[in-house]
Amino acid sequence: MTTTSPQATDRTEPVHTQLQYQLAVFARRMEQVRTSGGGLAALDRAAYLLLDRLERHGPANVKALAEALGVDSSTVTRQVAPLVAAGLVGRVQDPADRRAVRLALTPGGTGRLAEVRDGRAELARRLTADWPPEEQQAFCALLARFNHAMESYTADQQGQ
Repeated sequence: MTTTSPQATDRTEPVHTQLQYQLAVFARRMEQVRTSGGGLAALDRAAYLLLDRLERHGPANVKALAEALGVDSSTVTRQVAPLVAAGLVGRVQDPADRRAVRLALTPGGTGRLAEVRDGRAELARRLTADWPPEEQQAFCALLARFNHAMESYTADQQGQ
């Protein structure tokens, strides 16, 4: 099954109609790449973001991870269980409260995250290889800005 290419969209449609369509195509294609392997080490989005968060910020409890990722604690608990079972995440004692535990990236988790991150970066390099560097930078900056706007929107909606 093919999806209409960006070049084939109706450029007379309002930009926001085009944008919502392109985002839907983007999400579908990202999932296709992930599930097909595409030469990449497969790791679903939730697992990737959890491992990345632990690497960047160190051990954390479930509540802190949930807040940082914008999900509820039960979701983090479900998502982290297979990571613990796979040896990618471990439980460590909280130094501030010896009764509490925190989740931490294991050496295996660090290696797996690096492998997946490198594969994804290589794919991004391949997909944008014929783009001028300034367009690559602009795309990254705009995508980051869009993600930030979505995060702010979600926070505002949850606050209402």
